[in-house]
Amino acid sequence: MNSGERQALISQIKQRHQVICAYLSEREKRIWAASEAIAIGRGGDTIVCEATGISRVTISKGKKEVKGKTDVSSGRIRKAGGGRKRLVQKHPDIVKDLDIMIDPLTRGDPESPLRWTCKSTYKLAEALQRKGHRISQRAVYSLLQTMGYSMQSNRKKMEGKQHPDRDAQFYFINQKVKEFQKQRQPVISVDAKKKENIGWFKNIGEEWEKRGQPRVVNTYDFLDKDKGKACPYGVFDMTRNEGWVNVGISRDTAEFAVESIRRWWFAMGIFRYPDATSLLITADGGGSNGYRIRLWKLEIQKLVNELGITIQVCHFPPGTSKWNKIEHQMFSFVSKNWRGRPLDSLGTIVNLIAGTTTKKGLHIKADVDENKYEKGIKVSDEEMSLLNIKRESFHGEWNYKIMPQSA
Repeated sequence: MNSGERQALISQIKQRHQVICAYLSEREKRIWAASEAIAIGRGGDTIVCEATGISRVTISKGKKEVKGKTDVSSGRIRKAGGGRKRLVQKHPDIVKDLDIMIDPLTRGDPESPLRWTCKSTYKLAEALQRKGHRISQRAVYSLLQTMGYSMQSNRKKMEGKQHPDRDAQFYFINQKVKEFQKQRQPVISVDAKKKENIGWFKNIGEEWEKRGQPRVVNTYDFLDKDKGKACPYGVFDMTRNEGWVNVGISRDTAEFAVESIRRWWFAMGIFRYPDATSLLITADGGGSNGYRIRLWKLEIQKLVNELGITIQVCHFPPGTSKWNKIEHQMFSFVSKNWRGRPLDSLGTIVNLIAGTTTKKGLHIKADVDENKYEKGIKVSDEEMSLLNIKRESFHGEWNYKIMPQSA
């Protein structure tokens, strides 16, 4: 057989293999390759191997099966016990060693070299190799999955010591909200968002840009004294799914918090609820609007006198601020909207907040508050005694209403 005939034969076998291989099992491919090699005669194994990529050893096995030297009546594709042994079968100690490396403190090896190291699959593979195991990074990855491990991040669930009336207060707030909404009275959730440095600073997150052209920001997050910080205080209308954010440039004080509520009322509230006689505020138990803050109550009294309506306040129990509606129904979407963008000016911050929307119809307005607010303002016992405040029978320190004072 000359060179041209040989190449033509290889090409024919290759074409037949491409057509039929998808429909054959492993054993059927083996027998088909063997029959092709037998039909060619001398040198057939080499030609079929070159045309199909099936090894000569496999073709030889197929020949034995075709000639009846191997029992194939059982219907098995391979002989019992055939194929490469599983890693765990060859090295039974590898699972125990890997388990200890993943969590050395709870598995009994506090001196593990990986205790203070990022436990990537590459480092785990290197550590197992030092123990005498022959294993690759990919094999470590597969082994971890079979052992029930997966990539996990930290989860915020530890709330510290819980107040015994925590759930009862949640129920009380929920009932108050339903009561006010049924009477078509406004219900708002309030809180201050984290202060943000104004300037060309890195903002966590990513945004679509031309490949290789990321926005360039400052290497260090040192405060720009000329621009300062922005202090957003939010008011979320729980009934209408609307929000107001007062972006302050001063301090987060009780005076600033109540001023934010005042601005929400005159910008949005009074138009949404023209016949309102009362207002329900749900707030955290601490911070500028905390239930222990005297100035908060005094400023609320001033607002009540100004608006001529009663304001009911319900505080969340200590350590439960994440359950405040404004956190996960408004502020979380604001953070998503400005992710990856440097907050280079107050205008940028206001526009990004006002541009925040959701599929459920969230709408937010925002404005800058240029007033200066001082810390450390003292409220005397005499001023507190003049408040027209009525406390609820259930946790009056958390739940109270402030009514207009008589002239």
